[in-house]
Amino acid sequence: MPASPSTARAINDRLALRLLQQEGPLTAGQLKQLTGLSRPTVADLVERLTTAGLITVVGESGEQRRGPNARLYGIVADRAHLAALDVRTEGVFVLVSDLLGRVLAEASVPIGAGTGTGPAVEQAVAAVERTAKEAGADRLHTVGIGAPGLVDPATGDLRDSGGLPAWHRSLAAALQERLPGARVTVENETNLAALAEQREGAARDRDTFVLLWLGHGVGAAVVLDGTLRRGASGGTGEIGFLPVPGTGSLPSATDCDGGFHSLAGAAAIGTLAAACGLAVPATMDGPGAASVIRAATTESAPITADGDPAPAVSGEHPAGRFLHALADRIAVGAASVVAVLDPGCVVLGGEAGQAGGAVLAGLVEERLRRMSPLRTQVRASALGGTAVLRGALLTARDRAQDELFAPPGPS
Repeated sequence: MPASPSTARAINDRLALRLLQQEGPLTAGQLKQLTGLSRPTVADLVERLTTAGLITVVGESGEQRRGPNARLYGIVADRAHLAALDVRTEGVFVLVSDLLGRVLAEASVPIGAGTGTGPAVEQAVAAVERTAKEAGADRLHTVGIGAPGLVDPATGDLRDSGGLPAWHRSLAAALQERLPGARVTVENETNLAALAEQREGAARDRDTFVLLWLGHGVGAAVVLDGTLRRGASGGTGEIGFLPVPGTGSLPSATDCDGGFHSLAGAAAIGTLAAACGLAVPATMDGPGAASVIRAATTESAPITADGDPAPAVSGEHPAGRFLHALADRIAVGAASVVAVLDPGCVVLGGEAGQAGGAVLAGLVEERLRRMSPLRTQVRASALGGTAVLRGALLTARDRAQDELFAPPGPS
């Protein structure tokens, strides 16, 4: 059954807007060439989108030809402003962007462990408001939040999770109250990191992969056939609770101590490094673990003539012993995921995964080849700890564009 005229217009409008988003400003002639639509159809959609305030003339083409240059049309970037938040145990990172995702302002706000729920929420909300003001945003259209813990697939709310600050669960509601009209969404931080790696990072060529998050804690995100899988209760990838050998105990429903977290979390990485004779920072969070791993890869990896790390890493040097032992630990968790999902690719994400680079990824991949018959590439994150914020921004932008690019009512 052929599409109705209104449906055809909506499809054409969306196609043109996506092209303008991806390619930047285009002339009507370029839109005609890229869409395959007729000249009158393109002229109609340009007029329609201009009238709707979604696109505007942003310049002229530089073509040298007789007559006036063709007008260049671009998306009205300030039609909507977006906020992205990376909520962590010790604070929150905030950025505000325009509709094209260009960052206009950003901030980092530490929140002490002893801060009560009310004051902590107030600090976080105030940071969002200040950042929006700095960006020149009168109002925020969409707010994307990345946070640790489980997100209830039925309600979209963070579930009560042991070990996480109570203010995390109150933040979304407080933002919704203080930012009337804004669309506020919450997603698990590791899921957002995976989406960012797929769109902009190490998994751009993969539609099936697993992101293994290595930071303050550990987690995993599963993308199968291009779709993020959350699970029946939103808990897909809670690999910190995975029972593994070498921990001396088992995790419980409320505490991941004794699970994979006890092998590969930041505190465990610090303990392992100290046992190998390496210097360890006073604070072993995600950045602390990353600094230890980064130093170890620099000290232990032989350098080839062109300056790249050689495939082999000596296990005789203390730093090499540390990296080999860490790869053993990471491979235990990765092999369990590979055996169940056969993703073909594992990305070592988070600050620690990025810090290990090709050296640590290569060591883990070598171990997986010995442990599993399933061929699996292991790659280092391209985005590291920034992936959560990028993922939150990308999802906020997608949601805003889905709404703003929706076709107007029939004329």
